[in-house]
Amino acid sequence: MGGDFGPRSIVQASIACLSATPSLHLTLVGQPSQLEPLVPSHPAVDRARLTITPASEIITMDERPSQALRGKPDSSMRVALQLLRDDKVQACVSAGNTGALMALSRHVLKTLPGIDRPAMVAAIPTQRGYCQLLDLGANVDCSAEHLFQFAVMGAVAAEALGVVRPRVALLNVGTEDIKGNQQVKLAAILLQQARGLNYIGFIEGDGLYRGEADVVVCDGFVGNILLKSSEGLATMIATRIEALFRQSLASRLVGALALPLLKRLQADLAPARHNGASFLGLQGIVIKSHGSAGVEGFQSAIARALIEIQENLPERLHGRLEALLL
Repeated sequence: MGGDFGPRSIVQASIACLSATPSLHLTLVGQPSQLEPLVPSHPAVDRARLTITPASEIITMDERPSQALRGKPDSSMRVALQLLRDDKVQACVSAGNTGALMALSRHVLKTLPGIDRPAMVAAIPTQRGYCQLLDLGANVDCSAEHLFQFAVMGAVAAEALGVVRPRVALLNVGTEDIKGNQQVKLAAILLQQARGLNYIGFIEGDGLYRGEADVVVCDGFVGNILLKSSEGLATMIATRIEALFRQSLASRLVGALALPLLKRLQADLAPARHNGASFLGLQGIVIKSHGSAGVEGFQSAIARALIEIQENLPERLHGRLEALLL
């Protein structure tokens, strides 16, 4: 029921995913009076694979997490997480209030043994492919131990996505050992001592985009600013290029020749394609879609959930964490 566009785009994305994945079953949680009219009565829509679970309350985007936690026991977000806790679904995907989703996820699902705080992770495009960046905003203030836990979880997530022996780095203001605040320096010591973790040291922002690491770790304050700045920069560059190609007849001719390559690049870097941040460290799969995501973006978030289900990511995390943290 959340997100900037409400249930309309979420229902459309759900139907598109059902069409693309015959083995998929989806449960829409919310107010049936709003959801039912959005589901078309068409032969292509198999209602046996698309069910609606009622929830009378809605958590607004500006609501405090504490209020959502204590004051709305029948919110769509909470009911969805309870379905996950009770093994009635295998993952939860939401475009709603991030703080409320994190608070409710920790309360309903609990964290894995050895994990103090879940972290948000998402794939960031680089020159060599993709990098898993965490935390993206769930934890604004982090200790060295939290950053260490994020690194371990990020490495396991990268392995689940097919990266062999992922390179793990700490985002810092320089690559030298003397650079950075106390938390980052202490986290570096912990990571250097960790067995079985391919820690490569500090990395700067430009190194991230060069693809020098497969997993980049930072606190949620830095990570969220980096993510939003990257999305804004990509949009600004695309807009500037389009404007340049419209300036004159010659530039329009050049633009016409370059259009196929530009469309490929734009599609590869489009935020919608990489939408869907995973809450690592929970006893269940929870995916946070960007609140402004449209149909294509929410489809990407569902696709991320499917990958984590297939890889049984929480169980893999649990086994790896036992060896490294406990």
